[in-house]
Amino acid sequence: MRHFVIAKLKDGIDKMDLIAPVTEIFEETLKIPGIHSVKVSPCCIDRPNRYDIMIEIEMDKDALPVYDECEPHKRWKSVYGDMLSAKTIFDSET
Repeated sequence: MRHFVIAKLKDGIDKMDLIAPVTEIFEETLKIPGIHSVKVSPCCIDRPNRYDIMIEIEMDKDALPVYDECEPHKRWKSVYGDMLSAKTIFDSET
């Protein structure tokens, strides 16, 4: 499945400053069995109604509970959670 985290940053936070460190955190999840790939992308359009960063993780469905409890995921939430004004989680089988 594909697991998406789509985040809108609070005003004044530069999305480009976050791409490398967020990618580094999520690449650590590749050590978890069943997680196959990670991609962190900035939005290419700068408009107020757009979200800023999309994190896409390709994983087996049964890897999701392990991912939810892993240290990198907890670090993402603790370090960057206060920088977000909104977040959407979406899972797809295609």
